[in-house]
Amino acid sequence: MEFGILSIAIPLLTIVLAIITKDVIVSLMGGIFAGLLVLNGYNPFTAFTALFNGTIEQFAQGWITKTLLFTLFVGAIITLLEQSGAVKSFVAFLDRYSKKIDSPIGAQMLAYVTGVVIFIESSITSLVAGTVAKPLCDRNGISREKLAYICDSTSAPICSLIPLNAWGALLLGLIVTAVDGKVIQGEGISLLIASIPYNFYAIFTLIIVLVVIYKKWEIGPMKDALPVTSIKAEHHDDTAVPALLPMLLPILAMVLSVPAVLYITGDGDIFKGSGSTSVYYATIVTLTLMYIYYITTGRLTHRSFFDTLFKGMGEMLPIAAILLFAIFIGKVIGDLGTAKYLASILSGNISPVVMPMLIFLVSGLTAFSTGTSWGTFSIMMPIALALGASMGLDIPLVIAAVISGGIFGDHASPISDTTIISSMAAGCDHVEHVRTQLPYALLGGLLAVFAFLIAGFFTR
Repeated sequence: MEFGILSIAIPLLTIVLAIITKDVIVSLMGGIFAGLLVLNGYNPFTAFTALFNGTIEQFAQGWITKTLLFTLFVGAIITLLEQSGAVKSFVAFLDRYSKKIDSPIGAQMLAYVTGVVIFIESSITSLVAGTVAKPLCDRNGISREKLAYICDSTSAPICSLIPLNAWGALLLGLIVTAVDGKVIQGEGISLLIASIPYNFYAIFTLIIVLVVIYKKWEIGPMKDALPVTSIKAEHHDDTAVPALLPMLLPILAMVLSVPAVLYITGDGDIFKGSGSTSVYYATIVTLTLMYIYYITTGRLTHRSFFDTLFKGMGEMLPIAAILLFAIFIGKVIGDLGTAKYLASILSGNISPVVMPMLIFLVSGLTAFSTGTSWGTFSIMMPIALALGASMGLDIPLVIAAVISGGIFGDHASPISDTTIISSMAAGCDHVEHVRTQLPYALLGGLLAVFAFLIAGFFTR
């Protein structure tokens, strides 16, 4: 059955709801209900029951359940790292040896490297990088605005380029949904890995930050940002024992477990392994190792470990809900035939060469308006993948266009949680952080526009 313009109206409604409510879960549920209303002959009772029955039916698929559990377990790992004092010990270790890099460039590179190394979750990346480098940046005349920019620019970009985290779980879930729905062909993990070199905005952003650090390149309002001149020495927690292992051991365990399980589930071929199974067991291995290490070293008791574990899982419930409804709306959009209808309209009017660039721009606008890259991925990925398949586009390039656009809009948005956290971590006024960062974000976005246009030409 053809639904025509209604197949486009449903995803547009979801985007509009996200912009108005700033609530991704409500927006996704609203879009799903509207889509089910159309699919069920405009019977509101049938659509209502289909919404909640369909939500439960998602759990019947093993990969969805494993991906959701992985998301919850990542929340547990993050909270355990904080509650056990692993983050404080890591900060204390870097602060003790920071004298070796006590220079303007060294202070900024400390924030940059810390942000790159800690890629478990964008918020903790910003928090640790800002906490570690702030005293050294103050001492060397680096403005808090520049520190906030460095923290913000090494959080989401690095999490998307090394997707062994909740970002990877969400993206993999959206891609696998399209594969299982016969929208696109291929292995989910292979397509996600293949998209990484095309993640132009994230790559350009990390490069631009290095140029800013080494060339002292200050543009726009950043020229007027002044360092903190009167400092009441900010000392870290003196009770924290400097140590690397409590922080690095869990990260290494998770990073090494993913390819190991991919190799096992792929019968010796890492690219044919199960992504959902790999990240699921990686978090189980990590949590088991953390339990043994933290209990035997006295960092946590058995009771406090599990109290913290469940607290961390609870904090990730909204993210798990977003992932669940993102998968659901992808199915609804597929049933509505949105991509086929869009392709029939665009095929004679817009060249496939420019489509990756347009996907990037629309994703960027959506993320800027809503302040969330994850919500943007959830809304845009199903549409972009189906549209890309219908128009014969390079699928990894399409995936990267959505990811890059989501990060770009989120990076530039004043209502983004990552932007707000970066301001807090650096001790910077939030409005000033947005003003000083925006020119660099726009530069990265402009470079990405040209890169997607060129890539669209060469992948035809």
